[in-house]
Amino acid sequence: MQTARDVLTPDALAMLQTIARTGSFAAAARSLGVVPSALTYRVRQIEDALDVLLYDRSSRQARLTEAGAELLREGARLLEEIDAVANRVRRVATGWEPQLTIAVDSIISKATVMELCESFYALNPPTRIKLRDETLSGTLEALTSGQADLALGVAESTTYAGIHGKPLGDVSFVYAVAPHHPLASAPEPLKDDVVRQHRAVAVADTIARGRGMTFGLLGGQDVFTVATMKDKLDAQLRGLGSGFVPECMARAYIETGRLVVKKLVRPQRVVRLNYAWRSVAKLGHGRALTWWLQQLESAATRAALLERHRGV
Repeated sequence: MQTARDVLTPDALAMLQTIARTGSFAAAARSLGVVPSALTYRVRQIEDALDVLLYDRSSRQARLTEAGAELLREGARLLEEIDAVANRVRRVATGWEPQLTIAVDSIISKATVMELCESFYALNPPTRIKLRDETLSGTLEALTSGQADLALGVAESTTYAGIHGKPLGDVSFVYAVAPHHPLASAPEPLKDDVVRQHRAVAVADTIARGRGMTFGLLGGQDVFTVATMKDKLDAQLRGLGSGFVPECMARAYIETGRLVVKKLVRPQRVVRLNYAWRSVAKLGHGRALTWWLQQLESAATRAALLERHRGV
């Protein structure tokens, strides 16, 4: 006995659509250029394989049962998907990657990344985009481990085999606390022994192997660890701790008095961020990666990725 996979072929599904469109087996047979008995035999093969009745035999018209109507609906969807797959395969053959994975550090403006995705999809490419949220060393690791093709916001050297990088821009960090935090009224510059007495807020490094990166933490200091830079900013706005935050992300809160910038004995931090990508020898860049790298050549785009942050 034939199985469902044997009988539910694209030709069989198209035949069922023809029967539904013409309204009878005889009319469908004429449309398909076959004798009615051959059409009836193929329908019975499908019914036997599925162990259901597709048509009500008490009517002269090709009246579908509920099971037949469901098969017709799903069959139409499957035929559309087959056409879509065929179109994708043809377009991928022109140089588009099937998927492009982008590791996005939590310091990067998600609004700008989404706008870039919107512009990319406006091209109607066959490439699927996958975004990965990463932090600190995890951003570069996603690239070096082969889990991403492009990384935005790399704070480390990109001198790895097969990895290329370019500067994204410099980010200044300020030491900030909520106005009701004890350090807000402490005399400046704040010494390390004073800062050490209060909880710090740190962002967890998403690196899978190794110890990862830490910035601004003092030995013996209590630490509240959060997942993203946005969470860190939120925690400091609530007075849950203190620490260095990107000035571009904190600017609006500083201007409205929701955060107070404090001077430390330690110097202000400035971090150079990069974007980096993997290249496959001899094959060159796919069209999707090429498009993203072209956008990153724009100084305005690079600035927006670092500067355009919305409120917490």
